[in-house]
Amino acid sequence: MPDHIARKLRKAPTDAEIHLWWALRDRRLRGYKFRRQHPVGPYVADFACTREKLIVEVHGGQHAANEHDAERTEWLESQGWRVLRFWNNDVLTNIEGVVETILAALGGG
Repeated sequence: MPDHIARKLRKAPTDAEIHLWWALRDRRLRGYKFRRQHPVGPYVADFACTREKLIVEVHGGQHAANEHDAERTEWLESQGWRVLRFWNNDVLTNIEGVVETILAALGGG
């Protein structure tokens, strides 16, 4: 089921996802390979660097104080993943800061 959802999500990205994908795709971020809308267990990560087990999520206001996000993060972390979350507005207005934070999490910042 996550594969089907991932394909659907890849066809309808948000503006923030498009913006961040431009910075992450084609190993543009110091050679790290990211996948977009990548299935991880029962979930679909917005972006995932599988080699480093880092997930990057981009969210709008609907995710504020979202209990499901906390459960999702707990499960992903129990599987050895690290999760970074950014607000759409941060990605759209401060892509440099977002990229710096991702690089720091990858150990290359």
